[in-house]
Amino acid sequence: MNLIKHVAATAAAASILLAGTVQAGTLDDVKAAGFLKCGISTGVPGFAFTDDKGDWQGFDPAVCKAIAAAVFGDSSAVKYTTTTGKTRFTALASGEVDVLARNTTWTFSRDTDLKLDFVGVNYYDGQGFMVPTELGVASAKDLDGASVCIQTGTTTELNLADFFRTNGISYEAVPIETNDEARTNYVAGRCDVYTTDASGLAATRSSLEDPSAHTLMPEIISKEPLGPLVRHGDSEWADIVRWTLNAMITAEELGVTSANVDKMATGTDNPEINRLLGSEGDLGAMIGLDKAWAWRAIKMVGNYGEVFEQFIGKETPIGLERGINAQWTNGGLLYSPPFR
Repeated sequence: MNLIKHVAATAAAASILLAGTVQAGTLDDVKAAGFLKCGISTGVPGFAFTDDKGDWQGFDPAVCKAIAAAVFGDSSAVKYTTTTGKTRFTALASGEVDVLARNTTWTFSRDTDLKLDFVGVNYYDGQGFMVPTELGVASAKDLDGASVCIQTGTTTELNLADFFRTNGISYEAVPIETNDEARTNYVAGRCDVYTTDASGLAATRSSLEDPSAHTLMPEIISKEPLGPLVRHGDSEWADIVRWTLNAMITAEELGVTSANVDKMATGTDNPEINRLLGSEGDLGAMIGLDKAWAWRAIKMVGNYGEVFEQFIGKETPIGLERGINAQWTNGGLLYSPPFR
């Protein structure tokens, strides 16, 4: 009986290994296609938008551009697919996109029940509320009976219900699919309140005719760690996406920028910079890439801080402070495991 059990256990283990192998292969598929398939939002100022040429830009597309730079040496080798709160997970699970980079909150059920893998956090956020200043509302707790524009299929929808229930107040939900739809309904007065991630509210307010006519409530009612995600079962691909994001974070911490990366790639007195940029060791070989993968991502896209300040920082119309998204060395939560 023991032998039979051993054989059965071995066969089961082999079956599991084979299943994992069958699911793997995204890197090969991406290389064969010649471009990365990136799922993004339908548009949020600063975070995802099209420029004058119709090309996607922003804080979230930058993640995909960096991955493409690492894999291909070409940050433009990306095909973007817009997704809503309802369609994003299906697009990833079905293989329509290779990675999802669009203000998506890392939660237990999404990570386990949906069989998706979050590979890190590129923005620490929380849900807030925006109202017309003329309403004279000082707190979200004063919104009893308000109509609220809210995107369906999001954690925002669930957090809203929890907040109003906990505080014993009621609301009328005005369901919407996209940020543009929310903006249109809010401006038209079809809802008294717009609720979503605080960063999204800041982005939307910046696009209104008179931003000062709209107030962000002081309450932040949730934790919303936003980050890129991939399909479950392909660890090699997850490693590439994860460590590309980590390379951008570490580069900022170590003072490596798109402007000085060429010089630093020739060798420095800091061993971690050397390992990151490939002048010492060969970390790229461990994830199926060459030595210069991180150098390319930083050179072509920038480190985390450069991307933040370019698209959503305090000098942009979005005007976001680094806050908890500052490096851990500056009192924030941004922290990458070591390149060793």
